[in-house]
Amino acid sequence: MREPSSYDYAVVRVVPWVEREEFINAGVILSCPEKGFLGARIWLDRDRLRALEPGLDPDLVQRHLDVIPRVCKGGPGAGPIGALPQRARFHWLVAPRSTIIQTSPVHSGLCDDPEEALERLFERMVRPRSGESAPRTAP
Repeated sequence: MREPSSYDYAVVRVVPWVEREEFINAGVILSCPEKGFLGARIWLDRDRLRALEPGLDPDLVQRHLDVIPRVCKGGPGAGPIGALPQRARFHWLVAPRSTIIQTSPVHSGLCDDPEEALERLFERMVRPRSGESAPRTAP
């Protein structure tokens, strides 16, 4: 039996007014160095964003969120950060910021499959709970 691998993750937050510290969860970033994995799942709940800040352009926020999976993937499509090693990209993504796009503190866990762990965290932390409206677009 194989031992589970450790991983680190952070929840991606959209914080329309940094001073008010209100936010909505919009994604999860997960790093599992033992498996060579760095990935993110992103989904912006536009209705919740409108409820927190009606004047904020959701398309602009989505464009900024879309950078996160590109940085996880690395390579030229991620700009200069894409050339960094995988673990350095993770640390860059989860570094504290005082901008509209922020991440939670980093948490750790164990998994056999980091892709499955990412999906499980995404469903628990980002997707609407039962009884709430379902997303209209795919992440």
